[in-house]
Amino acid sequence: MKINAFLIAAPQSGSGKTTVALAIMAALRRRGLVVSPFKCGPDFIDPGYHRMVTGRPSINLDGWMCSEAFVAETFRLHTVGADVAIIEGVMGLFDGMGASSSDGSSAQVAVITGSPVELVVNARGMAASAAALVKGFAEYDPRIQLAGVVFNNVGSAAHRMLLKQAMSEALPRVAVIGCIPRDKSLEIPVRHLGLVTAEDNPLLPEYLERLADLAEQHLDLDALLELQIPLAPPSSNRVARGISPVRIAVARDSAFCFVYEDNLRLLQEAGAEIVAFSPLDDSALPKDLCGIYLPGGYPELYAERLSANIAMKTAILEAVTGDMPVYAECGGFIYLTEGMEGSESLVSDDFVGVFPVRARMLPKRKALGYRQVEFGTDSVIAAAGGSARGHEFHYSEIGVMPLQMERCYHVTRQGQKLGAEGYRFRNCLASYIHLHFGSNAGIAPAFVDACRKYKISQGT
Repeated sequence: MKINAFLIAAPQSGSGKTTVALAIMAALRRRGLVVSPFKCGPDFIDPGYHRMVTGRPSINLDGWMCSEAFVAETFRLHTVGADVAIIEGVMGLFDGMGASSSDGSSAQVAVITGSPVELVVNARGMAASAAALVKGFAEYDPRIQLAGVVFNNVGSAAHRMLLKQAMSEALPRVAVIGCIPRDKSLEIPVRHLGLVTAEDNPLLPEYLERLADLAEQHLDLDALLELQIPLAPPSSNRVARGISPVRIAVARDSAFCFVYEDNLRLLQEAGAEIVAFSPLDDSALPKDLCGIYLPGGYPELYAERLSANIAMKTAILEAVTGDMPVYAECGGFIYLTEGMEGSESLVSDDFVGVFPVRARMLPKRKALGYRQVEFGTDSVIAAAGGSARGHEFHYSEIGVMPLQMERCYHVTRQGQKLGAEGYRFRNCLASYIHLHFGSNAGIAPAFVDACRKYKISQGT
Protein backbone atom coordinates (compact mmCIF):
# COMPACT_ATOMS: atom_id res chain seq x y z
CA MET A 1 0.00 0.00 0.00
CA LYS A 2 1.20 3.50 -0.85
CA ILE A 3 -0.06 6.96 0.00
CA ASN A 4 0.79 10.45 -1.14
CA ALA A 5 2.54 12.05 1.85
CA PHE A 6 5.08 14.75 2.69
CA LEU A 7 6.28 16.85 5.61
CA ILE A 8 6.41 20.65 5.39
CA ALA A 9 9.38 21.95 7.39
CA ALA A 10 11.50 25.10 7.61
CA PRO A 11 14.97 26.19 8.71
CA GLN A 12 13.42 28.12 11.61
CA SER A 13 10.15 29.31 13.10
CA GLY A 14 8.58 32.26 11.31
CA SER A 15 9.48 31.05 7.81
CA GLY A 16 5.83 30.70 6.78
CA LYS A 17 5.35 26.94 6.96
CA THR A 18 1.90 27.20 8.55
CA THR A 19 0.60 29.47 5.79
CA VAL A 20 2.14 27.25 3.11
CA ALA A 21 0.75 24.11 4.74
CA LEU A 22 -2.74 25.61 4.95
CA ALA A 23 -2.56 26.83 1.35
CA ILE A 24 -1.62 23.37 0.07
CA MET A 25 -4.30 21.71 2.20
CA ALA A 26 -6.93 24.16 0.94
CA ALA A 27 -5.95 23.71 -2.70
CA LEU A 28 -5.89 19.92 -2.56
CA ARG A 29 -9.21 19.79 -0.76
CA ARG A 30 -10.70 22.10 -3.40
CA ARG A 31 -9.52 19.57 -5.96
CA GLY A 32 -11.72 17.03 -4.20
CA LEU A 33 -8.97 15.16 -2.36
CA VAL A 34 -9.30 13.90 1.20
CA VAL A 35 -6.44 15.45 3.16
CA SER A 36 -5.28 13.96 6.46
CA PRO A 37 -3.39 16.65 8.46
CA PHE A 38 -0.72 16.12 11.11
CA LYS A 39 1.39 18.40 13.31
CA CYS A 40 4.86 17.65 14.68
CA GLY A 41 5.31 18.36 18.35
CA PRO A 42 2.94 19.32 21.17
CA ASP A 43 1.28 22.35 19.55
CA PHE A 44 -2.52 22.70 19.74
CA ILE A 45 -3.15 25.84 17.69
CA ASP A 46 -1.96 24.85 14.21
CA PRO A 47 -4.03 21.63 14.35
CA GLY A 48 -7.14 23.74 14.89
CA TYR A 49 -6.50 25.52 11.59
CA HIS A 50 -5.70 22.24 9.86
CA ARG A 51 -9.07 20.87 10.96
CA MET A 52 -10.84 23.99 9.74
CA VAL A 53 -9.26 23.72 6.28
CA THR A 54 -9.41 19.95 5.75
CA GLY A 55 -12.52 18.99 7.69
CA ARG A 56 -10.55 16.27 9.51
CA PRO A 57 -8.92 16.30 12.97
CA SER A 58 -5.21 17.11 12.89
CA ILE A 59 -3.07 14.64 14.82
CA ASN A 60 0.05 15.46 16.85
CA LEU A 61 3.12 13.34 16.08
CA ASP A 62 5.79 13.67 18.77
CA GLY A 63 8.80 11.39 19.03
CA TRP A 64 9.78 12.55 22.51
CA MET A 65 6.43 12.28 24.27
CA CYS A 66 5.59 8.99 22.53
CA SER A 67 7.55 5.99 21.29
CA GLU A 68 8.53 5.68 17.64
CA ALA A 69 6.20 2.67 17.38
CA PHE A 70 3.28 4.75 18.66
CA VAL A 71 4.05 7.59 16.24
CA ALA A 72 4.26 5.19 13.29
CA GLU A 73 1.01 3.44 14.23
CA THR A 74 -0.75 6.76 14.80
CA PHE A 75 0.32 7.97 11.36
CA ARG A 76 -0.91 4.76 9.72
CA LEU A 77 -4.20 4.85 11.59
CA HIS A 78 -5.09 8.42 10.71
CA THR A 79 -4.24 8.11 7.02
CA VAL A 80 -6.96 5.50 6.50
CA GLY A 81 -9.43 6.85 3.94
CA ALA A 82 -7.20 9.79 2.94
CA ASP A 83 -5.78 10.63 -0.48
CA VAL A 84 -2.87 12.62 0.90
CA ALA A 85 -1.20 13.03 4.28
CA ILE A 86 0.38 16.41 5.06
CA ILE A 87 2.55 16.83 8.15
CA GLU A 88 3.40 20.34 9.31
CA GLY A 89 6.72 20.52 11.13
CA VAL A 90 7.67 22.37 14.29
CA MET A 91 10.41 25.01 14.72
CA GLY A 92 13.38 24.29 12.45
CA LEU A 93 13.61 20.89 10.74
CA PHE A 94 16.31 19.52 13.04
CA ASP A 95 15.35 21.35 16.24
CA GLY A 96 14.45 18.93 19.02
CA MET A 97 15.46 18.20 22.58
CA GLY A 98 19.05 19.32 22.15
CA ALA A 99 22.01 19.84 19.85
CA SER A 100 22.81 16.12 19.70
CA SER A 101 19.31 14.64 19.83
CA SER A 102 16.60 14.57 17.19
CA ASP A 103 13.94 13.59 19.76
CA GLY A 104 10.91 15.81 19.37
CA SER A 105 12.05 17.21 16.02
CA SER A 106 10.35 17.31 12.63
CA ALA A 107 13.29 15.37 11.23
CA GLN A 108 12.59 12.52 13.63
CA VAL A 109 8.96 12.35 12.47
CA ALA A 110 10.08 12.40 8.83
CA VAL A 111 12.32 9.39 9.50
CA ILE A 112 9.67 7.48 11.49
CA THR A 113 6.96 7.98 8.87
CA GLY A 114 9.27 7.78 5.85
CA SER A 115 7.91 11.10 4.59
CA PRO A 116 9.85 13.25 2.11
CA VAL A 117 10.43 16.83 3.23
CA GLU A 118 9.42 20.08 1.57
CA LEU A 119 11.46 22.95 3.02
CA VAL A 120 9.85 26.41 3.31
CA VAL A 121 12.57 29.06 3.19
CA ASN A 122 12.05 32.75 3.90
CA ALA A 123 13.99 34.11 0.94
CA ARG A 124 13.64 37.75 1.85
CA GLY A 125 17.03 39.39 1.32
CA MET A 126 18.62 36.25 -0.16
CA ALA A 127 19.45 34.88 -3.60
CA ALA A 128 22.37 32.46 -4.01
CA SER A 129 22.67 32.28 -0.23
CA ALA A 130 19.25 30.63 -0.15
CA ALA A 131 20.61 27.76 -2.25
CA ALA A 132 23.55 27.42 0.14
CA LEU A 133 21.16 27.22 3.06
CA VAL A 134 19.04 24.54 1.35
CA LYS A 135 22.14 22.54 0.44
CA GLY A 136 23.18 22.48 4.09
CA PHE A 137 19.78 21.10 5.09
CA ALA A 138 19.86 18.55 2.25
CA GLU A 139 23.21 17.15 3.35
CA TYR A 140 22.93 17.43 7.14
CA ASP A 141 21.25 14.07 7.78
CA PRO A 142 21.36 11.32 5.11
CA ARG A 143 18.17 9.78 6.53
CA ILE A 144 16.17 12.82 5.42
CA GLN A 145 14.84 12.92 1.85
CA LEU A 146 14.69 16.61 1.01
CA ALA A 147 12.42 16.44 -2.02
CA GLY A 148 11.75 20.11 -2.65
CA VAL A 149 11.86 23.70 -1.50
CA VAL A 150 9.30 26.49 -1.38
CA PHE A 151 10.73 30.00 -1.32
CA ASN A 152 8.55 32.41 0.65
CA ASN A 153 8.54 36.23 0.69
CA VAL A 154 9.86 36.48 -2.86
CA GLY A 155 10.09 40.12 -3.87
CA SER A 156 9.83 40.10 -7.67
CA ALA A 157 10.05 38.05 -10.84
CA ALA A 158 13.78 38.79 -11.00
CA HIS A 159 14.22 37.56 -7.44
CA ARG A 160 12.36 34.37 -8.36
CA MET A 161 14.64 33.75 -11.35
CA LEU A 162 17.77 34.23 -9.22
CA LEU A 163 16.55 31.73 -6.66
CA LYS A 164 15.70 29.10 -9.26
CA GLN A 165 19.00 29.58 -11.07
CA ALA A 166 21.00 29.28 -7.85
CA MET A 167 19.17 26.06 -6.96
CA SER A 168 19.62 24.52 -10.42
CA GLU A 169 23.36 25.14 -10.25
CA ALA A 170 23.99 24.21 -6.61
CA LEU A 171 21.42 21.50 -5.92
CA PRO A 172 19.59 20.29 -9.05
CA ARG A 173 18.21 17.16 -7.33
CA VAL A 174 16.02 19.29 -5.03
CA ALA A 175 13.04 20.65 -6.93
CA VAL A 176 11.88 24.22 -6.52
CA ILE A 177 8.18 23.61 -5.85
CA GLY A 178 7.39 27.27 -6.06
CA CYS A 179 8.04 30.87 -5.04
CA ILE A 180 5.43 32.71 -2.99
CA PRO A 181 5.32 36.52 -3.23
CA ARG A 182 5.18 38.73 -0.17
CA ASP A 183 1.62 39.21 1.07
CA LYS A 184 1.07 40.45 4.61
CA SER A 185 -2.68 40.07 4.26
CA LEU A 186 -2.27 36.28 4.47
CA GLU A 187 -0.66 36.38 7.91
CA ILE A 188 -2.64 34.85 10.79
CA PRO A 189 -2.91 36.94 14.00
CA VAL A 190 -0.55 36.11 16.86
CA ARG A 191 -1.18 35.94 20.61
CA HIS A 192 1.21 35.37 23.52
CA LEU A 193 0.97 31.56 23.20
CA GLY A 194 1.37 31.63 19.43
CA LEU A 195 -1.23 32.06 16.73
CA VAL A 196 -4.73 33.03 17.74
CA THR A 197 -6.84 29.87 17.94
CA ALA A 198 -9.07 28.76 15.10
CA GLU A 199 -12.03 29.11 17.48
CA ASP A 200 -11.22 32.79 18.08
CA ASN A 201 -10.16 33.55 14.52
CA PRO A 202 -12.10 31.27 12.17
CA LEU A 203 -10.77 31.40 8.63
CA LEU A 204 -13.41 32.89 6.37
CA PRO A 205 -14.35 31.08 3.13
CA GLU A 206 -12.88 33.97 1.12
CA TYR A 207 -9.56 33.60 2.96
CA LEU A 208 -9.47 29.87 2.31
CA GLU A 209 -10.16 30.51 -1.37
CA ARG A 210 -7.26 32.95 -1.46
CA LEU A 211 -5.01 30.38 0.15
CA ALA A 212 -6.06 27.76 -2.39
CA ASP A 213 -5.52 30.25 -5.24
CA LEU A 214 -2.07 31.06 -3.82
CA ALA A 215 -1.05 27.40 -3.91
CA GLU A 216 -2.48 26.79 -7.37
CA GLN A 217 -0.81 29.88 -8.85
CA HIS A 218 2.62 29.67 -7.21
CA LEU A 219 3.26 26.02 -6.30
CA ASP A 220 3.68 22.86 -8.37
CA LEU A 221 0.95 20.85 -6.66
CA ASP A 222 1.18 18.06 -9.24
CA ALA A 223 4.80 17.48 -8.21
CA LEU A 224 3.72 17.24 -4.58
CA LEU A 225 1.07 14.70 -5.49
CA GLU A 226 3.74 12.47 -7.01
CA LEU A 227 5.41 11.98 -3.62
CA GLN A 228 4.40 8.46 -2.60
CA ILE A 229 5.52 6.46 0.44
CA PRO A 230 4.87 2.80 1.32
CA LEU A 231 2.54 2.42 4.26
CA ALA A 232 1.56 -0.73 6.11
CA PRO A 233 -2.07 -0.96 7.30
CA PRO A 234 -2.70 -0.03 10.94
CA SER A 235 -3.14 -2.66 13.62
CA SER A 236 -6.63 -4.02 14.21
CA ASN A 237 -9.04 -1.76 16.08
CA ARG A 238 -8.57 -2.16 19.81
CA VAL A 239 -11.93 -0.75 20.92
CA ALA A 240 -13.16 -2.62 23.97
CA ARG A 241 -16.01 -4.97 23.08
CA GLY A 242 -18.51 -6.94 25.07
CA ILE A 243 -18.94 -4.31 27.79
CA SER A 244 -21.08 -1.20 27.84
CA PRO A 245 -19.14 2.05 27.34
CA VAL A 246 -18.83 4.64 30.08
CA ARG A 247 -19.78 8.22 29.24
CA ILE A 248 -17.00 10.76 29.74
CA ALA A 249 -17.76 14.45 29.21
CA VAL A 250 -14.98 16.41 27.48
CA ALA A 251 -15.03 20.22 27.55
CA ARG A 252 -14.73 21.47 23.97
CA ASP A 253 -15.40 25.12 23.18
CA SER A 254 -13.49 28.35 22.63
CA ALA A 255 -12.18 28.34 26.20
CA PHE A 256 -11.17 24.65 26.22
CA CYS A 257 -9.83 23.69 22.81
CA PHE A 258 -6.36 22.25 23.55
CA VAL A 259 -6.54 18.47 23.59
CA TYR A 260 -4.50 15.75 21.91
CA GLU A 261 -6.91 13.95 19.60
CA ASP A 262 -5.16 10.68 20.35
CA ASN A 263 -6.00 11.09 24.04
CA LEU A 264 -9.66 10.92 23.07
CA ARG A 265 -9.04 8.01 20.69
CA LEU A 266 -7.24 6.04 23.39
CA LEU A 267 -10.08 6.67 25.84
CA GLN A 268 -12.55 5.39 23.25
CA GLU A 269 -10.44 2.32 22.60
CA ALA A 270 -10.44 1.68 26.36
CA GLY A 271 -14.24 1.74 26.45
CA ALA A 272 -15.25 5.38 26.77
CA GLU A 273 -18.08 7.15 25.01
CA ILE A 274 -16.86 10.73 24.51
CA VAL A 275 -19.54 13.39 25.00
CA ALA A 276 -18.61 17.00 24.23
CA PHE A 277 -19.94 19.83 26.36
CA SER A 278 -19.33 23.57 26.79
CA PRO A 279 -18.56 25.18 30.17
CA LEU A 280 -19.19 28.47 28.40
CA ASP A 281 -22.63 27.84 26.97
CA ASP A 282 -24.21 24.76 28.60
CA SER A 283 -26.22 25.08 31.78
CA ALA A 284 -25.87 21.42 32.76
CA LEU A 285 -23.51 18.49 32.30
CA PRO A 286 -24.52 15.74 29.87
CA LYS A 287 -26.66 13.00 31.37
CA ASP A 288 -25.45 9.64 32.70
CA LEU A 289 -21.84 10.71 33.11
CA CYS A 290 -19.15 8.61 34.72
CA GLY A 291 -16.25 11.05 34.31
CA ILE A 292 -15.13 14.50 33.15
CA TYR A 293 -12.06 15.60 31.15
CA LEU A 294 -11.24 19.33 31.23
CA PRO A 295 -8.52 20.08 28.63
CA GLY A 296 -6.48 23.24 28.28
CA GLY A 297 -7.23 26.42 26.43
CA TYR A 298 -7.68 30.11 27.19
CA PRO A 299 -10.07 30.31 30.17
CA GLU A 300 -8.57 33.70 31.08
CA LEU A 301 -10.02 35.18 27.88
CA TYR A 302 -13.49 33.95 28.81
CA ALA A 303 -13.25 34.41 32.57
CA GLU A 304 -16.31 36.63 32.84
CA ARG A 305 -18.55 34.20 30.92
CA LEU A 306 -17.20 31.17 32.75
CA SER A 307 -17.72 32.93 36.06
CA ALA A 308 -21.28 33.91 35.15
CA ASN A 309 -22.27 30.32 34.28
CA ILE A 310 -23.05 29.42 37.88
CA ALA A 311 -25.14 26.38 36.96
CA MET A 312 -22.21 24.70 35.20
CA LYS A 313 -19.74 25.58 37.95
CA THR A 314 -22.10 24.11 40.51
CA ALA A 315 -22.63 20.95 38.47
CA ILE A 316 -18.89 20.33 38.15
CA LEU A 317 -18.24 21.04 41.83
CA GLU A 318 -20.99 18.60 42.79
CA ALA A 319 -19.49 15.99 40.47
CA VAL A 320 -16.08 16.39 42.12
CA THR A 321 -17.41 16.30 45.68
CA GLY A 322 -19.51 13.29 44.69
CA ASP A 323 -16.31 11.39 43.80
CA MET A 324 -16.80 11.35 40.03
CA PRO A 325 -13.40 10.88 38.31
CA VAL A 326 -12.25 14.20 36.88
CA TYR A 327 -9.02 14.90 35.00
CA ALA A 328 -7.99 18.48 34.19
CA GLU A 329 -4.93 20.03 32.59
CA CYS A 330 -3.63 23.60 32.25
CA GLY A 331 -6.68 25.73 31.39
CA GLY A 332 -8.94 23.02 32.76
CA PHE A 333 -6.93 23.09 35.98
CA ILE A 334 -7.30 26.89 36.22
CA TYR A 335 -11.06 26.48 35.79
CA LEU A 336 -11.09 24.24 38.87
CA THR A 337 -9.38 26.87 41.06
CA GLU A 338 -11.21 29.65 42.86
CA GLY A 339 -10.78 31.88 39.80
CA MET A 340 -8.68 34.59 38.22
CA GLU A 341 -7.12 37.34 40.31
CA GLY A 342 -8.17 40.86 39.53
CA SER A 343 -5.83 43.67 38.50
CA GLU A 344 -5.96 47.38 37.78
CA SER A 345 -7.72 46.68 34.49
CA LEU A 346 -9.55 43.41 35.28
CA VAL A 347 -12.05 42.46 37.94
CA SER A 348 -11.71 39.20 39.83
CA ASP A 349 -13.67 36.27 38.38
CA ASP A 350 -14.78 33.19 40.27
CA PHE A 351 -14.45 29.66 38.93
CA VAL A 352 -15.39 26.20 40.25
CA GLY A 353 -13.39 26.39 43.49
CA VAL A 354 -12.19 22.81 43.90
CA PHE A 355 -8.64 23.99 44.59
CA PRO A 356 -8.22 26.82 47.14
CA VAL A 357 -5.97 29.06 45.04
CA ARG A 358 -6.40 31.72 42.38
CA ALA A 359 -4.61 32.08 39.07
CA ARG A 360 -3.06 35.25 37.68
CA MET A 361 -1.67 36.18 34.30
CA LEU A 362 1.96 37.26 34.04
CA PRO A 363 3.59 39.66 31.54
CA LYS A 364 6.21 37.03 30.69
CA ARG A 365 5.97 33.34 29.99
CA LYS A 366 5.93 31.22 33.16
CA ALA A 367 6.73 27.79 31.74
CA LEU A 368 7.59 26.15 28.42
CA GLY A 369 8.87 22.72 27.53
CA TYR A 370 8.60 18.98 27.76
CA ARG A 371 7.95 17.35 31.11
CA GLN A 372 8.56 13.88 32.49
CA VAL A 373 6.10 12.85 35.20
CA GLU A 374 6.66 10.09 37.75
CA PHE A 375 3.51 9.00 39.55
CA GLY A 376 4.24 9.13 43.27
CA THR A 377 0.74 8.11 44.41
CA ASP A 378 -2.30 6.41 42.94
CA SER A 379 -4.73 8.57 40.99
CA VAL A 380 -7.56 8.21 38.51
CA ILE A 381 -5.09 7.94 35.60
CA ALA A 382 -2.30 5.77 37.01
CA ALA A 383 -0.99 3.71 39.88
CA ALA A 384 2.06 4.84 41.82
CA GLY A 385 5.38 3.93 40.25
CA GLY A 386 4.58 4.60 36.59
CA SER A 387 5.58 7.54 34.41
CA ALA A 388 4.31 9.62 31.53
CA ARG A 389 5.41 12.48 29.32
CA GLY A 390 3.81 15.74 28.35
CA HIS A 391 4.31 19.42 27.69
CA GLU A 392 3.81 22.66 29.62
CA PHE A 393 3.29 26.15 28.15
CA HIS A 394 1.53 28.96 29.99
CA TYR A 395 1.72 32.58 31.05
CA SER A 396 -0.30 32.10 34.21
CA GLU A 397 0.60 30.94 37.68
CA ILE A 398 -1.40 29.85 40.70
CA GLY A 399 -1.06 30.96 44.28
CA VAL A 400 0.59 28.76 46.89
CA MET A 401 -1.26 25.45 47.04
CA PRO A 402 -1.90 24.36 50.65
CA LEU A 403 0.43 21.61 51.81
CA GLN A 404 -2.48 19.35 52.73
CA MET A 405 -3.47 19.15 49.05
CA GLU A 406 -2.03 15.88 47.79
CA ARG A 407 0.64 16.00 45.05
CA CYS A 408 0.66 12.96 42.76
CA TYR A 409 3.45 13.93 40.31
CA HIS A 410 7.21 14.20 40.62
CA VAL A 411 8.13 16.37 37.63
CA THR A 412 11.47 16.56 35.79
CA ARG A 413 12.76 18.38 32.73
CA GLN A 414 15.68 16.66 30.99
CA GLY A 415 16.67 15.12 34.31
CA GLN A 416 16.29 18.34 36.31
CA LYS A 417 13.85 18.06 39.21
CA LEU A 418 11.04 20.62 39.06
CA GLY A 419 9.19 19.55 42.19
CA ALA A 420 5.83 18.00 43.01
CA GLU A 421 2.67 18.76 41.07
CA GLY A 422 -0.47 16.97 39.88
CA TYR A 423 -2.94 18.02 42.59
CA ARG A 424 -5.52 15.55 43.80
CA PHE A 425 -8.79 16.19 45.61
CA ARG A 426 -10.93 13.07 46.06
CA ASN A 427 -11.13 11.55 42.54
CA CYS A 428 -10.16 14.80 40.82
CA LEU A 429 -6.62 15.18 39.40
CA ALA A 430 -5.44 18.50 37.98
CA SER A 431 -2.14 19.78 36.63
CA TYR A 432 -0.58 22.42 34.40
CA ILE A 433 0.98 19.63 32.30
CA HIS A 434 -0.69 18.37 29.12
CA LEU A 435 0.03 14.65 29.33
CA HIS A 436 0.01 12.62 26.13
CA PHE A 437 -1.82 9.39 26.91
CA GLY A 438 0.25 7.70 24.20
CA SER A 439 3.30 8.05 26.43
CA ASN A 440 1.87 5.47 28.85
CA ALA A 441 -0.44 2.76 27.54
CA GLY A 442 -2.08 2.42 30.95
CA ILE A 443 -3.41 5.97 31.37
CA ALA A 444 -6.56 5.75 29.24
CA PRO A 445 -7.59 2.31 30.56
CA ALA A 446 -6.97 3.47 34.14
CA PHE A 447 -9.20 6.52 33.74
CA VAL A 448 -11.94 4.50 32.03
CA ASP A 449 -11.70 1.86 34.77
CA ALA A 450 -12.05 4.57 37.44
CA CYS A 451 -15.12 5.86 35.62
CA ARG A 452 -16.58 2.36 35.42
CA LYS A 453 -16.07 1.84 39.15
CA TYR A 454 -17.86 5.13 39.76
CA LYS A 455 -20.72 3.95 37.55
CA ILE A 456 -21.04 0.74 39.56
CA SER A 457 -20.94 2.67 42.82
CA GLN A 458 -23.88 4.74 41.62
CA GLY A 459 -25.84 1.60 40.74
CA THR A 460 -26.24 2.58 37.10
